[in-house]
Amino acid sequence: MTHTLNLFDIEQHALQVLSSNAREYYLGGAADEITLRANVSAFQHIFLRPRILADVAERSLQTSVLEQSWTMPIGIAPTAMQKLAHPEGEHATLKAAQKLGVPMICSTTATVAIEDLMHAQKGANTWFQVYVYKDREATRELVQRARDAGCTAIVLTADTPYLGKREREARSGFHLPPDMELPNYRGLGIGAMNVSEGKEASGLAQHFSQNIDPALCWSDIDWLAAQTALPLVVKGVLRADDAIMAWKHGAKGVIVSNHGGRQLDTAIPSIHALPAITDAVGEVIDVMLDGGIRRGTDVLKALALGAKAVFLGRPVLYGLAWQGEQGVERVLEIVREEFDLAMALCGIKSVKDIHPDILALPHQH
Repeated sequence: MTHTLNLFDIEQHALQVLSSNAREYYLGGAADEITLRANVSAFQHIFLRPRILADVAERSLQTSVLEQSWTMPIGIAPTAMQKLAHPEGEHATLKAAQKLGVPMICSTTATVAIEDLMHAQKGANTWFQVYVYKDREATRELVQRARDAGCTAIVLTADTPYLGKREREARSGFHLPPDMELPNYRGLGIGAMNVSEGKEASGLAQHFSQNIDPALCWSDIDWLAAQTALPLVVKGVLRADDAIMAWKHGAKGVIVSNHGGRQLDTAIPSIHALPAITDAVGEVIDVMLDGGIRRGTDVLKALALGAKAVFLGRPVLYGLAWQGEQGVERVLEIVREEFDLAMALCGIKSVKDIHPDILALPHQH
């Protein structure tokens, strides 16, 4: 424990305990993994201009997203099949999120049914991630189940008409262990995921090509928004014009994301895409970001560029693999402590006081 000082330490602990099957699945990105690496490195090229003597003895990390109160502007991104990391899977992750007062986005491809998850953690702020299937009825049923279970937002992953070229996954023969299932698909009438070893393409890619609708367009966003009174968030936005369209078609928020570098390699890093999007729609909908957050300073930089909040993906999985619920808690605590310290050292008392003027633009340093 003494040497677990940051998220990179936790990642190293996790890589030692994960099965090779899970490790390659979680670590991997698309093709040459250029975007995967750039998501992290892009933050390292943004510099801060701290303000001194600003009386930072008292600070507040609280914020509001989609009119929901969060203890800090940091949530948990949707990641699939969490029982690959730890036997308690999504249950452990949501317990940690609830304890820290932040939301978790539960994946459709979770290893715990949304009803079971919400029943076990009553009152937890849980958003539900969906895809739009060729069978629209299956999508509508998932959205209704999420609403009935008590979820507080629907997140459409919109950057996946087809699955990206994930060579690491294909090489390792990624498969879902025989004792594990994806219970949210039960009874939907769409093809169950046949994820078996030794195929050229992963079973995941086959599942997507059989069930996900690549003809999805903006009118389908209208349809999805009309299926529920819950706020709809569109995830996978990397362009200002797409963010404007999401807003016009009923989205209450967007998540600037390149799917953790797992879809289109050489796609723009999330933090580079953020400023144009917040300029375009930041006044009318909530703009959030995932991809590459590894330090509290990363959170500060994203908020200075207009994000209302950020989401952690892989670091949460690594915490889960390392020590289950306590590991996820530790991940969230580390980022919270680092973010709080970064605010203090930049002369900032509260989240609402974070402005772009704390960033050193390239010509300024």
